[in-house]
Amino acid sequence: MIQLPLLGHQTEIRVRGFHLDVYRHVNNARYLEFLEEARWHYFDEAGLTPLLTTAGCGMAVINIDISYRRSAGFGDDLLITTTFSKVQARKVEVSQTITLKNTGQTVVQAQVVFVAFDLDSNRAISFPAVIQQRFAALLQSEVSRK
Repeated sequence: MIQLPLLGHQTEIRVRGFHLDVYRHVNNARYLEFLEEARWHYFDEAGLTPLLTTAGCGMAVINIDISYRRSAGFGDDLLITTTFSKVQARKVEVSQTITLKNTGQTVVQAQVVFVAFDLDSNRAISFPAVIQQRFAALLQSEVSRK
């Protein structure tokens, strides 16, 4: 198991009117969508999406632990930092933090745990070697940026 400090990939999202609830701040469920958008962006940029598809492997979320620290509102620019915090043969954990871009204040912190599964059998598996190698390269890249 490899553990790393939070460095990671960054995604920016601007809060729009349709993200708000009746109280004029971002609805709690929207933060889950922001986090997912940032993960997909990272996985795509890291080349994980085609590797997973070619290997017949998927990643399913089995746990999300999310802490809401402060609200965000209309027009706020959010910065979402995503990094792999734990990598094991059968599961990975991703750490994500949403901050207000202009102040750096933390809005949300989350830990998301995925398992690998076979797309045909829909059963949990170990990540194929090619995926494990990509995870190792990503982790090494983050360590060397530190």
